[in-house]
Amino acid sequence: MYHMKRILIGIVAVACSVSLAVDFKPPSPQERIKAVGSTESLPPILKKAFEPADDFDPIPVPKPGDWLAVHPETAQPFDRFVKSGPNRPDKKRNKIYLQPLGSFPQDPNHFVPLLQDYAAAYFGMEVRRLKALALEDKKLTTRINSYTGKRQILTRDVLDLLKDNLPADAFCILAITMEDLYPQPSWNFVFGQASLRRRVGVYSFARYDPAFYGHPRGGDYEKILLRRSCKVLVHETAHMFGLTHCVFFNCVVNGSNHLAESDRRPLHVCPVCLRKLHHSTGFDVTTRYRGLYDFYRKVGFDDDARWVKERLEFILGPDAAKQFIQRQSSHLWTPKPEKSS
Repeated sequence: MYHMKRILIGIVAVACSVSLAVDFKPPSPQERIKAVGSTESLPPILKKAFEPADDFDPIPVPKPGDWLAVHPETAQPFDRFVKSGPNRPDKKRNKIYLQPLGSFPQDPNHFVPLLQDYAAAYFGMEVRRLKALALEDKKLTTRINSYTGKRQILTRDVLDLLKDNLPADAFCILAITMEDLYPQPSWNFVFGQASLRRRVGVYSFARYDPAFYGHPRGGDYEKILLRRSCKVLVHETAHMFGLTHCVFFNCVVNGSNHLAESDRRPLHVCPVCLRKLHHSTGFDVTTRYRGLYDFYRKVGFDDDARWVKERLEFILGPDAAKQFIQRQSSHLWTPKPEKSS
């Protein structure tokens, strides 16, 4: 039995005849700093890494229809996150698995490795991809969405399937699909959904593709799809590390109620969420940023590469950051052959 508020967290949009407004008040600068937690005992580089400076925007006042305008959220400062006892990788369970589900408009062996590289850099962990599963081979509940006329898959069935087939060395597993998703009959759709405790998640590319809405795919279609997919990939994976939706800064772990709101979010995690991930994995913060810098340059996310470079300059100093970027080779994990599921 799933308890939606406590166990499953996702990026969702709800079809309701009436939406109750939520009176969300953005935290003050002092509250945002407090949410990071005390850094007095940390090494100097980590102190700088968790200091917002001017690199992170505060979370904005939600507009009508935005996630925080209709969904109440309980803030999760770093200290509260630690007390919740979140899942953490260990010697036995230390890999992230990606599970393609169904067919893709292009060969998933072309697209999915980019997401594999990105997740490896983002979380500082080994990431493996499994062979794609054909939907016809699995008993998944489906329906036809009354708004779009397109088939949707019930997320609960996908999460149960993943849990039953979780590899022994997996910290978590995330299904990726071009099929539209829904979490329960009363909801219109969901971009993605993940369990805070069961280490399983699923997300859909479907509504990130202009063709879903009957629009032509422009020349930058693949780049837009990749950027949107990178966002939801790290968002849902962050949930499996125990992170709830961020309400402190403009952050990739913010909730999202529609595509425009999702597009407004950055690719980076804020200092609060960065510290949570660091607590869970122990990655080297500067090496992580260097891996992301390499990835962003490789795929043409120039603004994001520039942001990472400026962040490294703040943490290390301009001269040291320049030398670090020039002398370090890429630390992206090299993909291994696919495993059969």
